[in-house]
Amino acid sequence: MAMVSLWQIFLVFAKIGSFTIGGGYAMIPLIRDELVRRGWISEEELPDIIALAQSAPGVLAVNMSIFAGYKMRGFKGSVAATLGSSLPSFLIILLIAMLFTGYQDNPIVVRIFKGIRPVVVSLILVPMINMARKGNKTWWAWVISAATLFMVAFMNFSPIYILLTLIVVAFCITLIKERRHGNG
Repeated sequence: MAMVSLWQIFLVFAKIGSFTIGGGYAMIPLIRDELVRRGWISEEELPDIIALAQSAPGVLAVNMSIFAGYKMRGFKGSVAATLGSSLPSFLIILLIAMLFTGYQDNPIVVRIFKGIRPVVVSLILVPMINMARKGNKTWWAWVISAATLFMVAFMNFSPIYILLTLIVVAFCITLIKERRHGNG
């Protein structure tokens, strides 16, 4: 992979930041299209970057920019990617605040935002389905994914408790398997 310039990183993430409506998850397909297509990161590295970004405190979009930029050019790459992805949103929000303060109750503006909602849901749902297909290689992984989705979406379980439980279960399974292989 050729060395990517900081300016290229900034411009690509500015493009991503400019067209991301709906936050970090809506960024995923754009990051995939731009960074994987250009060969800056591999398809296999993207889920790792997303997992790291979700694990770190803070805004998902910024975290993804930090980790992807760092992967490409270290600290300077993370700064360029973060500024690139954040600056367009900041400027757009500033412009909206200055121009549309008196129009928030305008029926046309309300309809526009209601029309954008299904697009945002689709932009978030498609990469999640693709990640599930690639990450769930066994039937039990699909069962865990479906059970987790059900518990979080319909039973209001905290994802933290689910993750902690799965970590303990995975640790116990690993211990049991190691003892079996050690004794047999």
